[in-house]
Amino acid sequence: MYNFDFTRPSTIKDAVAAIGAGGQALSGGQTLIPTMKARLAMPETLVSLTGIQEMKGICTNDAGQICIGAATTHAEVAREVAKSYPALSDLAGHIGDPAVRNRGTIGGSLANNDPSACYPSAVLGSGAVVKTNSREIAADDFFQGMFTTALEEGEIITEVKFPVPQKANYQKFVQPASRFALVGVFVAKFADGVRVAVTGASGEGVFRWTEAEAALSKDFTAAALDGVAAPSADGMISDLHGTGAYRAHLVKVMTARAVAAA
Repeated sequence: MYNFDFTRPSTIKDAVAAIGAGGQALSGGQTLIPTMKARLAMPETLVSLTGIQEMKGICTNDAGQICIGAATTHAEVAREVAKSYPALSDLAGHIGDPAVRNRGTIGGSLANNDPSACYPSAVLGSGAVVKTNSREIAADDFFQGMFTTALEEGEIITEVKFPVPQKANYQKFVQPASRFALVGVFVAKFADGVRVAVTGASGEGVFRWTEAEAALSKDFTAAALDGVAAPSADGMISDLHGTGAYRAHLVKVMTARAVAAA
């Protein structure tokens, strides 16, 4: 490693000020620390967000949304929403391994927007709202491509608000070594329709499979997908773990499994 300064503010205001002065936000560090070790990132100052109590914890607001502080770990989410949002709890409980789940945070995962991360599919599939230190961003506007979000320079996620669907499920085809999603599909059924969000498959990151949404909004059964063609393999990730065509096929398979299990 190399020499750098480290600060751990206790308020959102102080964190924003430190980042605005040139610091690099640090949440769970599951991506940033390995990146620094490889010298792919060399920030002069790390601003840890783990000491900000107002960014931790889970509650339900007056609108019935589950509100999760951005500095809340995956393990806490898995434990605390097991009854109120089982699909989200199951997703969080199968991210990485115990070390990752007890260190990584929901805010860090969303800000990083890894194309194979699990949380983006839950946020997009739920139609959640991402709250920052300055505004609220709808999930449909937040994710803007691989490792790219709507966050502006110096802006940090403080909370995520999840509406609770009537039914939901997340199915992940696991890459065994990393526990990342080779393909992961989050399906959520609301009174006004169904949302289907896919992670791990596309080179552009998480996306909604609108053709499946249309079919499932009419008939929420796995059989409703029989007449729906799998997404195009164009733009899908092709690597040593699977071709784009293989991932496109898995999208339909995992969607059907999620619907059946919801």
